Amino acid sequence: MTRTEQFFNHIKEGNTFKGDYITLGAAMLDEETVNDALVKVPLKTMNRHGLIAGATGTGKTKTLQVLAENLSEQGVPVLLMDIKGDLSGLAKPSPGHPKIDERHQNIGIPFNAKAFPVEIMSLSEQNGVRLRATVSEFGPVLISRILDVTETQAGIISVIFKYCDDHKLPLLDLKDFKKILQYATNQGKQEFQDAYGRISSASTGAILRRIVELEQQGGDVFFGEKSFDVEDLTRTTRDGRGYINIIRLTDIQDKPKLFSTFMLSLLAEIYETFPEQGDSGRPELVMFIDEAHLIFNQASKALLNQIESIVKLIRSKGIGLYFVTQNPTDLPESVLSQLGLKVQHALRAFTAKDRKAIKLTAQNYPDTAYYDTADVLTSLGIGEALVSALDEKGRPTPLAATMMRAPMSRMDVLTSRELDELLDKSKLVLKYNETIDRESAYEILNDKIKKAEELKTKEAKRLAKEEEKRKKEESESKASQHKRTSTRSYQRQNPIVKVLTSATFIRAVFGILKKVIK
Repeated sequence: MTRTEQFFNHIKEGNTFKGDYITLGAAMLDEETVNDALVKVPLKTMNRHGLIAGATGTGKTKTLQVLAENLSEQGVPVLLMDIKGDLSGLAKPSPGHPKIDERHQNIGIPFNAKAFPVEIMSLSEQNGVRLRATVSEFGPVLISRILDVTETQAGIISVIFKYCDDHKLPLLDLKDFKKILQYATNQGKQEFQDAYGRISSASTGAILRRIVELEQQGGDVFFGEKSFDVEDLTRTTRDGRGYINIIRLTDIQDKPKLFSTFMLSLLAEIYETFPEQGDSGRPELVMFIDEAHLIFNQASKALLNQIESIVKLIRSKGIGLYFVTQNPTDLPESVLSQLGLKVQHALRAFTAKDRKAIKLTAQNYPDTAYYDTADVLTSLGIGEALVSALDEKGRPTPLAATMMRAPMSRMDVLTSRELDELLDKSKLVLKYNETIDRESAYEILNDKIKKAEELKTKEAKRLAKEEEKRKKEESESKASQHKRTSTRSYQRQNPIVKVLTSATFIRAVFGILKKVIK
């Protein structure tokens, strides 16, 4: 038996499964493929997470598309983070191409063009199902980690949430959150101090600045109602195919804080909501995170720890996470070690740093007698990749350079008209795209402050009126006292003066009378 025959037998034995599986393509050795040496991934292990990596233009997005299509075909819902905006074509069948036919002839599997059930979603003002969450749903711990605050500031945030719970103040959006922070150190300062202790205005000011930073990246659009129910990500069609939910993120590439905020909240909500699955033989939901480095590059240490913890725990809920990035080193070691499926497209060695990165990447794959892994990584063509998966017992399958199959759907975006037609048919657009602005902490506190100011004004007027009355009474009292004093003074005059006065008056009267008589 030749070395080539030994290799292909090795691949076939390592890719023989009893349960459902996804076929990625055919194994290659020295650019030779064998039709029946297919590279497969058991559906059972798709919740063990994975990585799709490679240089720009090597076929990462098409691999993501192939996995999403095949999962949908087998009834597994999918969630795609579409950073570059080139995945909406999943809703339309591939127009076909002679090169696609040639590729599939070499692989040994037929090519069938198909459209897939797609739901377009958005975190921003772009068209699509609006994804929102309330501040209350995040909770104080998650909010503190997203804002990357100090331990003291995190304690204040916990007090703020406690106050809102105690006083039935809904925290729905960032406007509510900012208002309660301002209230705690201004109008409500004494109230907070009596119930929870003194709150530093310097600390609340620092928290407010972090909130403003989040707002500038679009957080004011994301936080609010109506909150998205993660159960709607697990919908299937009447014929049993899983929906492919595509989140359009083309306008937040420069807003990593919003992206990581959304991802963390989504993973936390899924983890809290979904039941433990056990060994069901298939995932409940598979998520693909394109441009995954955006999550990790500017995330705080606390946020990274939270993401890493969820990655480790969420697979027990039947959730598979697949990170798509240029280089495996973009991911933290603690996350990379949790990934079962690795699809590594070509890397380019232009610099000494690139060559060092390739050597490190090669070490992430199982040893094989058939390849120099580091050398193969630089010689793979477009649409070719090194693949290592887990078999049904959780063991790594043989490492295989693979000619990847082509997507069955369109490898291009929808036109504006096609996108509008798709959204017009969406039930979720009707469910979530109405903006709700019900009474919450902002309005309640404003009303409370207004009433307090009205009461204060009323009390000031009452006091002023009382003061005016008091002054008037005091003035009248002084006048009365002066009058009484004058009367008493007159009454206390010398009797001789009185007599003289009387005599003088009488003489005057008699003098007038005499003149009249004369």
